[in-house]
Amino acid sequence: MSVSYKAVGWNAFKKRYDLLLVIGIVLFLGVFIGVGLTTHPAVTLEILLMRATAVAAFTLLHVILAIGPLARLNKLWLPVVYNRRHLGVAMFMLAFIHAMLGFITYHVGGPINPVLSIFTADAGVTMSTFPFQAFGFAALMILFVMAATSHDFWLANLSAPVWKTLHMLVYLAYLLLIVHVAFGVLQSETSPIYAMLTGLGVVVIGGLHLRAGWSQMGIEAESARSVDDKTYVEVCQVSDLTENIPLGASVNGERVAVILYEGNKVSTVSGVCQHQNGPLAEGQFKYGCLTCPWHGFQYKPHDGTSPAPFTEKIPTFDIKIVDGKVLVKSKPNAAGTPVEPAICRHS
Repeated sequence: MSVSYKAVGWNAFKKRYDLLLVIGIVLFLGVFIGVGLTTHPAVTLEILLMRATAVAAFTLLHVILAIGPLARLNKLWLPVVYNRRHLGVAMFMLAFIHAMLGFITYHVGGPINPVLSIFTADAGVTMSTFPFQAFGFAALMILFVMAATSHDFWLANLSAPVWKTLHMLVYLAYLLLIVHVAFGVLQSETSPIYAMLTGLGVVVIGGLHLRAGWSQMGIEAESARSVDDKTYVEVCQVSDLTENIPLGASVNGERVAVILYEGNKVSTVSGVCQHQNGPLAEGQFKYGCLTCPWHGFQYKPHDGTSPAPFTEKIPTFDIKIVDGKVLVKSKPNAAGTPVEPAICRHS
C-alpha cells in the first residue's frame, strides 16, 4: 500500500504456497522427462526439457485463467487467488526456458539471422508453413511485461485501472499461444490426444468464465431496473445478515458489501477493493475493517477509509432499515464519506 519499492513479505502462507509450487513443477518436469526417455529413447534430453517446460507453462496458464472464475463461484479458491501472481511469474519462467531452448536448438547457427528466423515461416521446426513461432514470441513478450510488473510497486505507480488493463492482456497472450500450439506442435504430432487436450482446455476456460459471468449477472439483475439518484434499493433482509460476515449485493449495477457489526450496526460500502478490484464481500471482517480476500487491504465500514497510515478509500452508501429490510441509496457517496450506520434489532 505504498508507492515506494519494498521487497515481498514472505509470510508462512506464501512460503508453503511457493514450496508446493516449486515441488509441483519439479515433479511435473521429472515425470514428463522420465516418461519421454522411456517411450522415446532416441529423443535428446534438450528436446524433452524444451517440451516439458512448454507443457508445464501452458498447463499453468490454464490454471491461472481458471482461478478467477473459480473463486467467484466458490470461496474455497480465494486462498489461491491471494498468490496468483506467483503462478504467473513461475509460468513465465517456464515459457522463457522453453523459448530459449527452442531458439538455441532451431535458430542459432542457421543460415539466416537467428532472431529474424523466428519470424519466418517453418524455420525447419515442423511441417507447418505458418509462422507460428512469431505468435509464441509475441505471447512471451506479453507474459514478460506482466511478470515484470507483478510487484505492488508497479500496481501503485501505474494505478489499479491501468495495471488491471495491462494484465488483462493475458487473454491476448492465451489466444496467441493457442495459434502457436495449433500451427506448431499439433502439426507434427500424429496422436489426436494433444489436439483433444488443447481443445478441452479452451472449452473449460471459456465455460468457467461464462458460468461466472452468468452468476454475476444474476446478482446484478436484481438491481438493473432504472432508478434515480434518490431512490433507496432493497438489498436484503436484516435476517439475511450474520454479524461480522459481509454480504455481497448489487445496487443499480454496482457491487456493494453489506456488513452487520458491533451487535446492531449495519453499513454498506463499495464491494470493489481499490488495490486490484478484489471482491470485498468475499473477504473477512477483521479488527473492525472489511478485509479484501486477495491481498488483505482493509476499509472501515462507516466511512470506507483504510486505517492509518494507509490512505486508500472506497465509496460509501447511505443506508436505512425499514420493516426488517435493508435499504441502500442507489447513488454512492464520494470515496471516504462518513455515513451513520443503520441500527437494527437483529435476532
